[in-house]
Amino acid sequence: MRHISGACLLALGLVGCGEQVANDKQDAAAAEVAVVQSAPSVDDKVLAVANGTEQDGAIAEHVYFGNFHVHTSYSFDALTNGANTTPADAYRWAKGEAIPAAAAAGVIQIKRPLDFYAVSDHSEYLGVFKKMQDPDNPASQLPIAKEILSKDKKVAFDAYARVLDTMSPGMADPALADPAIMKPIWQEVVRTADEYYEPGKFTTFPAFEWTSTPAMRNLHRVVVFESSAGVPDLPFSTNESEDPQDLWKYMDRARENGATLLAITHNGNASDGLMFPTATADGEPLSAEYIEARIANEPLYEVSQIKGTSETHPSLSPNDEFAGFELWDYLLAASVAAVPENKKGGYARQAYLDGLSMAAEGRPNPYQFGLIGDSDTHNAAASVEEDNHTGKFGFEGSPKKRLDGPLPGDEVNNRRVREFSSGGLAAVWAQENTREAIYAALMRKETYATSGTRMKLRFFGGWDFDETTPESSDWVEQAYRRGVPMGGELPASEGGKTPVFLISAMKDSAGANLDRIQVVKGWIENGEQHEAIFDVALSDGRTVGDDGKVPPVGNTVDPQTATYTNEIGDSQLAAVWRDETFKPEQHAFYYLRVLEIPTPRWSTYDAQALGRKPRADLPVSIQERGWSSPIWYTPEAKYFAEVAVAEE
Repeated sequence: MRHISGACLLALGLVGCGEQVANDKQDAAAAEVAVVQSAPSVDDKVLAVANGTEQDGAIAEHVYFGNFHVHTSYSFDALTNGANTTPADAYRWAKGEAIPAAAAAGVIQIKRPLDFYAVSDHSEYLGVFKKMQDPDNPASQLPIAKEILSKDKKVAFDAYARVLDTMSPGMADPALADPAIMKPIWQEVVRTADEYYEPGKFTTFPAFEWTSTPAMRNLHRVVVFESSAGVPDLPFSTNESEDPQDLWKYMDRARENGATLLAITHNGNASDGLMFPTATADGEPLSAEYIEARIANEPLYEVSQIKGTSETHPSLSPNDEFAGFELWDYLLAASVAAVPENKKGGYARQAYLDGLSMAAEGRPNPYQFGLIGDSDTHNAAASVEEDNHTGKFGFEGSPKKRLDGPLPGDEVNNRRVREFSSGGLAAVWAQENTREAIYAALMRKETYATSGTRMKLRFFGGWDFDETTPESSDWVEQAYRRGVPMGGELPASEGGKTPVFLISAMKDSAGANLDRIQVVKGWIENGEQHEAIFDVALSDGRTVGDDGKVPPVGNTVDPQTATYTNEIGDSQLAAVWRDETFKPEQHAFYYLRVLEIPTPRWSTYDAQALGRKPRADLPVSIQERGWSSPIWYTPEAKYFAEVAVAEE
């Protein structure tokens, strides 16, 4: 472990030095830095949008919360697992209406409505299982319909399993994938999104999920359209291809026909290292074509959702005391609890580091993506409120089934259900709550992820900020004018300046106080990857000790009553932080991680509802958190030449 001192904090109300814990990522000897005049470039317009450097001069004054990863009974696996909700139900729920619960009596209803929502059902056999319930729909006449709708659960699940086996190119059941059946369903999905869109109040987007799962490895993407203009006749499915490059080609064809769309990469923890490759399957470097297409099409990554959080993993970041948050460490196999062997390639921080390594070698960086949180509900209702948890599938409709397991005797799947998280949230800084404004913010990556809390985060980087900047009434306007927001790229500075970051966090108005703000930095030095964590703002007057550690904020959670108090922590934290370890020749990224004080986990609320003690195999409390999109720094090409000459 390397410890580098001297990264000092200029904080509003907190003055001191932040902790830096550095973790060497490679054991190999440092490679020589080659002279690079200029890296291969993709289209300037594509890079400008993807890197957040194309600005329209407007200030993003509002933060909006919502989800893009939402399934209803129009997803074949959702219906088979207990859902009977429709896309219209999903939008009604997000707006605050009560909708029927699937596997329990009564209704489900969010406590605080969301600002935006996108139903993204699986494109594979989209809506066909659901339409089998309609005797007037051709889907009801398919031979498999009687089995799928059988009251005998074994018959229905056996039929469902056979369909799963056909989800790969060349294996699709032609009857289930009949365009004559699927086109009207897709048109209904798009039309429903349009019907529930209320500009300025509630925003919806047409969307679908492309469900590539080679060997049960999760390579899924949600594809989001800005509007219904130019939307293709059918969504793209893995019945056509499991290769993301073919999905990107579909997206390019859609653009040629007038559509505006992007893809959101799913949580990579279940990908077994395949989500963020550094080379092809044959060991060759990623092609310029692959990198260009990935940058253009996938500006965002879903870092936290029901299937866990994939910021980092303890094996990748052993010196990060908060690396083990809500890990869901399984592949997507149905019958065995297979664990991914490869963590590298499945987590955001490592992908950021690998992208920096490519950039330092003179190649484009394919992993300059922003962060969002999301749901992956399969019952229309994104389960984002810890004390209002309704689970992922329809069959989790009661606390008892969520804790004990919905499938008697199937401990493999019951354990995986118990270890599900509550849903995360996508937070977007935009000028207004409209499709155009929110979509533009997604493309420039002015977004952050939360584990479900609605804390508010601001993060700007620049060269000329000082500790007095946030004292101005127009500090946000100054920050946009003199720097870049989260998701942006900080241009190189003349004169050897040190980057300065404006940081602000405010608690969820209906939630817990804040514990701390951390800056996570990654950089490349002499060809090696490094990461460090700086505690830049601490609640309750705490400071970093001489040993570089911070005392815990405390824990007020009462396990028996599933309650906590805000007697600890602060409602707001802010800092002006200068990276005194900065070297202008080093590629680097910076992002925020903001932690709340401990609060009860959903499973603790469920145990209390049942009059039980919390399960011993689940956390009693968690520290909800938020992660900003990074700010990247790329050195000018001259620095490569200077370093190479110095080494000679």
